[in-house]
Amino acid sequence: SLPSILCRRSYAVVSITITINTAFSSSLPSLSLSPGRRRPRRRTKQRASRGRKRSPMVSVAEMRKQNVIVPEEFAITRVMAAPSRPGLAVSCKKMFSQLDSGRIGAWVDSMRASSPTRVKAAPALAPSITASSDQEYDGWVGQHPSALSNFDDVVAASKGKRVVLFLDYDGTLSPIVDDPDRAFMSDSMREAVRDAARHFPTAIVSGRCRDKVFSFVQLRELYYAGSHGMDIRGPVKATKHTKAKAKAVSFQPATEFLPMIDEVYKALVERTKSIQGSKVENNTFSLSVHFRCVEEKKWSSLAEQVRSVLKDYPKLRLTLGRKVLEIRPSIKWDKGKALEFLLESLGFAHCSNVFPIYIGDDCTDEDAFEVLRDREQGLGILVSRCAKETNASYSLREPAEVRSDFCMPT
Repeated sequence: SLPSILCRRSYAVVSITITINTAFSSSLPSLSLSPGRRRPRRRTKQRASRGRKRSPMVSVAEMRKQNVIVPEEFAITRVMAAPSRPGLAVSCKKMFSQLDSGRIGAWVDSMRASSPTRVKAAPALAPSITASSDQEYDGWVGQHPSALSNFDDVVAASKGKRVVLFLDYDGTLSPIVDDPDRAFMSDSMREAVRDAARHFPTAIVSGRCRDKVFSFVQLRELYYAGSHGMDIRGPVKATKHTKAKAKAVSFQPATEFLPMIDEVYKALVERTKSIQGSKVENNTFSLSVHFRCVEEKKWSSLAEQVRSVLKDYPKLRLTLGRKVLEIRPSIKWDKGKALEFLLESLGFAHCSNVFPIYIGDDCTDEDAFEVLRDREQGLGILVSRCAKETNASYSLREPAEVRSDFCMPT
């Protein structure tokens, strides 16, 4: 596994020290491989985003003006005013543009596009359709090779680098389930993540409420970024990466929206209560309207109810996940920004020897995948059983492969 290789190959393991008035500094395990191993293939396709100017850095004082919560004297800067990144996966961009159109038919089309047919239903399909789907996936894997099958390439790419691990939760550490309140991770996955965190900084980046994700994961040594990165908290348990007396990092760029989010939550619960199977989840700084258990013929009714509420709140925006409508503040903040913030908090903002690995399964993870491509550092890994447009470099099929490939203790 990656953590065990890091331990065996490193010359020394020195804990990250977190102190007031300084950014994090670290000396994490480095990979040292035999010179004969090849590095992973890099795609040479030019990206429109390449060459763009990086966003200006913002002071702690300016962050406080924007309702950002930080430790009292913690000197850290942050990118706050960057324009929206144009490189989001094509399929996601199409879905979001349909949502922006405001037409219910377009909304429903987007809801279908974000919710591909479950693999377990494949045997009921005609053999020719199944074979075509398999061929499409095989071709897609050629462009986004399996991180499990190409594990040596991933290890070689991180040779001599300081690894930082970022993990989505639903669909990555836990399976997608009908009841979002029962999206429990397995004990073996928890131990795998615990093992990873022993060797390098590990963060959970989720659209869920931070407290909800923590209740699922139950590991105090991790960084947690809930509400699509709008609620970030550092470890509250002392580890080799943090000092026992260090103040935890806190970052909340959307606190001014809390009353609005609560108001919309109550309105959505009332408007959707007649649609069987729907569920509205309050993620503190964002809302989720789950429709996994709603009959497809009722999707248009659900979309209409959601639209009727949101039309009075122009400062909120709607995005799509896997059978879930996501409602969040219209600020320039997402999982990609959260990744950049955490890297900066660890002292890696301008380091050339950091190797971030981000693993996720949803459209909202594309922002993080693109950040890694723009930085030309680390790699993104998409967890998916079907072919889809993505900025990730590698792929895995399911959470079990996530555990096997990166986190399984030896």
